[in-house]
Amino acid sequence: MSDVRSVLAVQATLGEGPVWVERDQALWFVDIKNHKVHRFDPATGDHKSYDAPGQVGWILPSDDSTFLAGLQQGVARFDPATGAFDVIATPEAAIPTNRLNDAAVDAQGRIWFGSMDDGEGAATGRLYRFDRGVVADTGLAPVTITNGPAISPDGRTLYHTDTLGRIIHRVPIQDDGSLGTPSVFATIDEADGWPDGAVCDAEGFVWTGLWGGWRARRYSPAGDIVAEVRLPAANVTKIAFGGADLRTAYATTARKGLDADALAGQPLAGNIFAFQVDVPGMPGNLASLG
Repeated sequence: MSDVRSVLAVQATLGEGPVWVERDQALWFVDIKNHKVHRFDPATGDHKSYDAPGQVGWILPSDDSTFLAGLQQGVARFDPATGAFDVIATPEAAIPTNRLNDAAVDAQGRIWFGSMDDGEGAATGRLYRFDRGVVADTGLAPVTITNGPAISPDGRTLYHTDTLGRIIHRVPIQDDGSLGTPSVFATIDEADGWPDGAVCDAEGFVWTGLWGGWRARRYSPAGDIVAEVRLPAANVTKIAFGGADLRTAYATTARKGLDADALAGQPLAGNIFAFQVDVPGMPGNLASLG
């Protein structure tokens, strides 16, 4: 793996949800607290941002050439051509203190996404499945902050993160799209920070950002730590694999929670970073609108 470099000086308050969109060879990500969706073309350096109508936890490409986004209000269809967000599902309309947080698409076009207590105090975060317009609670036990999820290359395992519990769970995905019984995949020591967004590479190894940990970490399918990449920012939120060969890892970071002294020691916090990896990521899937 090569040295880490800052590739976009965006200084996000809470950069999250990076996803490589193959159809336009660009990295898309969000800044949750600043209500922004971002698009970055590494080949040209072109950077665009779009205003979201509230906190936006994730952005994923859909099969109709638009995107789906996870807003605090619910799941929305986002059209970059117009900048419009149209809410199409409100799974937590009765929990206004929650917001949506992190998501992944499987090979069937289903979105697996979580929610969390925006105040980070109540165990009201749940994991949902969006399947062609229909949202269902997966039935996993609620936690305060959900993260991930990540899907294994064979589509049979979901990795679900309980951030404040410092646990990444392994959960079987059944043939009918229901989830089996979770088991502990990895626990993170207090000194290493909190597990944030996760993603699988082509070998089925799991990468996770570590909030407060200054690094991204790679786990084997058995749950063993096999590699770490240090970054010049404490709050590493998630990585995405991009580029023509999917061997460039892009990392989102955050300035949230850092005081003036902390920011003075990490002036690049909130930027997008990149480093090269030996094992590529997997080609991205498109969310199915049905």
